[in-house]
Amino acid sequence: MNISVLTNKDLASCIALNLLLPQLSDHRVSVFMSARVGPRRSQPKELSELAFYEQTLFNQIVFPVVDAIEYFENPQWLTFNRIASSVNRPIIELNQINDPVELETLASSEPDIILSIRYGVILRDEVLKIPKHGVLNLHSGLLPGYRGVMATFRAMLNGEKNIGMTLHSIDDSTIDTGKIFATRSLVVDYNRSYLWNVLGLYEEGCQMIAEAVSVISNKQSLKSYEQPDGGNYYSFPSTEEIANFLEQGYTLVNPADIVVLAKKFMGP
Repeated sequence: MNISVLTNKDLASCIALNLLLPQLSDHRVSVFMSARVGPRRSQPKELSELAFYEQTLFNQIVFPVVDAIEYFENPQWLTFNRIASSVNRPIIELNQINDPVELETLASSEPDIILSIRYGVILRDEVLKIPKHGVLNLHSGLLPGYRGVMATFRAMLNGEKNIGMTLHSIDDSTIDTGKIFATRSLVVDYNRSYLWNVLGLYEEGCQMIAEAVSVISNKQSLKSYEQPDGGNYYSFPSTEEIANFLEQGYTLVNPADIVVLAKKFMGP
């Protein structure tokens, strides 16, 4: 099958691609990415610091260094540029995917299915009509209770025992409302940071995607169910909500974890 992956230019998306693409090796894969999730706006300083670790540090410092130094061989994870080399086609940035020019770029990949992982733009009807088998989205939260962004932050703030991922369809331009195909849950480790807990979800999440792709490629139907009524939609947390999170002794990011993660892109 032709598979188009829509993702975001951040650390979690890069890790997800590293976990997912080897499982899609029998298919022709094209990767497109957004530059960020949501519009630029003022935000609490803690979220700006989180964005530095999730995006700026890796995209502007770690990845260029790794790409430039030849002796970083056989790393556990590949940078975006090395992922592009592995699939033999460039990763194309699409930040206005619903507009005609970028819509045509996506359509030219002739996707049988579109996989969305952390993609930062809401998909409109013209995009949703392109793939033969629809659009599957991997949401880093358990639906319908945790729709929207930073679902793991909300789950930790609410004292949940478990966090998880949901694989669901995108049927229209509403957010995180489509039919559910599968979910995975993990126990929250409150001794680790928000970011560490989020990144820990993607191994199981990417396995869900690979299993769904296998079913579709074998010309079988995915089992699904409608989301129950109710649920919650969350936007980015406020300064007060972040203060509450930190007052409970939780952390958004631990720089020591970032060192561990960076080394995975550098090889032994």
